[in-house]
Amino acid sequence: MRFHRLGGTVVTAALSVLVSVPSAHPAFAAPGEPGKPRYSAGAPSVGDPYFPDQGNGGFDVRHYDIAFSYETAGRRIDAVTTITAVATEDLDQFDLDFRGPEITALTVDGHRADFRRDGQELVVTPRPKLKEGKPFTVVVKYAGTPPVITDPDESIEGWVPTDDGVFVPGEPQGSTAWFPGSDHPTDKATFTFRVTVPEGITAVGNGQLLSQTTEKGRTTFVWDSTEPMATYLATMTIGNFQVTRSATPSGIPVYTAVDPRLVTQSAATVARIPDIIEYFSTIFGPYPFASAGAIVDRAPDVGYALESQTKPIFSSSPSLGTMAHEIAHQWYGDSVSLNRWSDIWLNEGFATYAQWLWTEHNGGATAQQTFSSTSNYGRAATSSFWQTVTTDPGPVDMFGNVPYNRGAMTLHALRGKIGDTAFFRLVKEWAAAHRYGNASTADFVRQAQEVSGMDLTNFFDVWLHQKGKPSAW
Repeated sequence: MRFHRLGGTVVTAALSVLVSVPSAHPAFAAPGEPGKPRYSAGAPSVGDPYFPDQGNGGFDVRHYDIAFSYETAGRRIDAVTTITAVATEDLDQFDLDFRGPEITALTVDGHRADFRRDGQELVVTPRPKLKEGKPFTVVVKYAGTPPVITDPDESIEGWVPTDDGVFVPGEPQGSTAWFPGSDHPTDKATFTFRVTVPEGITAVGNGQLLSQTTEKGRTTFVWDSTEPMATYLATMTIGNFQVTRSATPSGIPVYTAVDPRLVTQSAATVARIPDIIEYFSTIFGPYPFASAGAIVDRAPDVGYALESQTKPIFSSSPSLGTMAHEIAHQWYGDSVSLNRWSDIWLNEGFATYAQWLWTEHNGGATAQQTFSSTSNYGRAATSSFWQTVTTDPGPVDMFGNVPYNRGAMTLHALRGKIGDTAFFRLVKEWAAAHRYGNASTADFVRQAQEVSGMDLTNFFDVWLHQKGKPSAW
């Protein structure tokens, strides 16, 4: 995910199992099936142990339409989120994830629905009930100032105030601050954003800008993200920005929005976005989205960058390496997303290794030199760095050194073991096989063995599932 400051040092940091839970309401037997429940409550989460309230069972979200009017005073919004979904079981109740402002109305398929809030859970009782396989639409109206959310590692996200607007990162749980949804990476959907702000302010979201119209001192921006996206990758960052439009050599439109105070120091890095995309396209396969860009804001209380889909967001002027890291996430993390948060190395290890490759391509240290450095494999075997399991860093350390650097080291060691031809075929096929989907560590191990024709069980066990410094592979 992100570049996160820990102890004053910058370090790199960017399940689809439905949990069966007892119904909170009486079940109903279907005709001809005495005693067999027909309608029940959808599961209140997908059962991810790192964030046990995230996601929901009983339905699959297909599209979010998020519309709001923004006021500078108090950074308030008056919002309507419309969720289009399909029931995956017969439902008399379902949950959404939402920590946002007070709800003023809620309907399901145009009918007023009862609802209650319990922590981040928004519990909805639709009437009539929902049948399996049936598309349905939820409309939630709410108004107020969305909250700032604090993560287990004490970093912040959600609706983060800046001196000229709001900075809106979402990983791993910030999206619930400003729109209701099914907030787990395994429930991807397309998005449309319709945001009205005072004239002179810019609202920047994911995907492509469909329209920008000004009337009576208010400007409405309509953004459309046509490829599936995890909720944590959604952003709608608002403030004073200098906007630049360009394109990659292959024709992908690039939209960048930079705080005017950061234009000079960001210019050289922002100008390389098309080059980075073109280079990564040669080794990872085609860029997975219809548009690209970046948001460079001044948010000193945040201290990290995030790979928001098509528009990575930076809380300060980024280095070239940071930009490369977040752009690499568009393939690994955004298009190919994890199944559960403990597999965060699949996001961060890949993006970190891509950063090493870019540095080498750009005339800096080789990937081998970075691997062998004292901040990586050159660390003493007694270092605490080797005492965390790569595939289970825990929610406090999931954006720390281990998923990033040990994840990248695992990939470099794998490259050395199976050879360049097999390795670069693997990373390209991994991106293609799981494009717009989700995958796990077990999926990656299986695909690595298929591509290489080698038994890599012991290799991955040592690098991913054990503590201690690998001595040979």
